[in-house]
This record gives sequence, structure tokens and C-alpha cells, in this order.
Amino acid sequence: MNEEVLATVKASVPRRWIGVGMLIGVGVIVIYVAFRSPPQLGWQVFLIATGILALWTAEKMRRATEQHIELTQDELRSSDGTVLVRIEDVAAVERGAFAFKPSNGFLVRTHSKGDRAWRPGLWWRLGRRIGVGGVTPGAQTKAMSEILAAMLMQRDQGGDPLG
Repeated sequence: MNEEVLATVKASVPRRWIGVGMLIGVGVIVIYVAFRSPPQLGWQVFLIATGILALWTAEKMRRATEQHIELTQDELRSSDGTVLVRIEDVAAVERGAFAFKPSNGFLVRTHSKGDRAWRPGLWWRLGRRIGVGGVTPGAQTKAMSEILAAMLMQRDQGGDPLG
């Protein structure tokens, strides 16, 4: 098992705080509107719940973007130890403009289904699809996706991906 990190994707500090700040701003504004000019009770409850959800998502994004994603010879993983996908389970990498992927990111299709998971601004997994990206720099995710695509091409041809 080779643990050498081939590529890393990490949210930059400005992107990270802009994303978190926008979510906090939305949450505060929606809650403010709910109390400043209260609509009917049902709508007021909806606005308060939406504001709380935005604040919760901001905190979840803040925590998630403290981590980074690493690509090794064997797996794509988060720095907290969560394995996103083993390389042998990867079916394809989608990077096109029309792929259902995160901003500045790429999509990995797998052979087997995984548990649903979401790290706002960094990655998500839904069934056989894993999206990598969000508040991450496009250059890092592009490099990682190209290395992963080259590894898959080598694997499918039966060769050694790095040599």
C-alpha cells in the first residue's frame, strides 16, 4: 500500500470565509426579516427555520473546510481519515462543463454505492457519485482530476499508473 500523496485539494482561506460569511449573512437577514416585519405565523416559522438552517450549514462548512482532500495511489480521502473512494472502485471521472459537479470541482462515478455524506464546500457523496469541489481552488481540483483520470487510464490498460 503506497501512502504517498499525489495531489491535495484544500480550501483557500479567503474562499472559505467568503462562503461561510455568505451563509451567515443569509441566515441573519432571513431571521431579521422574520422578526422585523413578521408575516403570517406559518411564514414566520418558515423564515426562522430557514435562517437557522443557513446558520447551521455555515458552521458545518466552517468545520468541513478545515480539512483537505488527498489523492494517493490507493484512495481518495479526507485529511480526517474518511475514505471517499478506493481507486479500484472508481468507474469514471467527469470534469465537463455539463457534469453535475460542485463549483471548481469534478465528479467521480463509482462501481458500488456508498453512504450519503456531505462536507459543504469540500465534497459530497450520493449513491454512486462523489462530488469534489466547492470553495476549493479550480487549479487544485483540475490537477487532482487529471491525475485520477490518468490513473484510471493506466489501470484499465493494465499498467502501473506512476511508471
